[in-house]
Amino acid sequence: MSLSVPNDLLDQARAGEVDDAAFVACVRDSLPYAWATITALVERRDRSGADFADNQVPPPDETARGQLLRCLASDAMRGALERHFGVRLAFQNCHRVAVFRPEATDAYREFVTPRAQILNQSPELVDC
Repeated sequence: MSLSVPNDLLDQARAGEVDDAAFVACVRDSLPYAWATITALVERRDRSGADFADNQVPPPDETARGQLLRCLASDAMRGALERHFGVRLAFQNCHRVAVFRPEATDAYREFVTPRAQILNQSPELVDC
């Protein structure tokens, strides 16, 4: 299961729309490694003023890796985090998360190209 959903949030979903802040809190609490990684990247990008910041350090274990994969593979989770942080997220391999300023379209487009994906490959990441 991707998320540990509190009963009140489950009731909210059954009744209609889910509050974005409550959903973001659920993601934060359910996927702490993914949350911490993305939060740190947002802070680093904000401090630097750069178009983007990315993580190139593999997760410490499979549980952490799974959190990143679940978080970034979900359109709902990714979209909620993008709205919450005011960034655009991108993902390569099993750990290279990047946060972009929304207006950094050139940097984002380059990051998500097949060329960038291929250049980011390494033998130790083949089976991550």
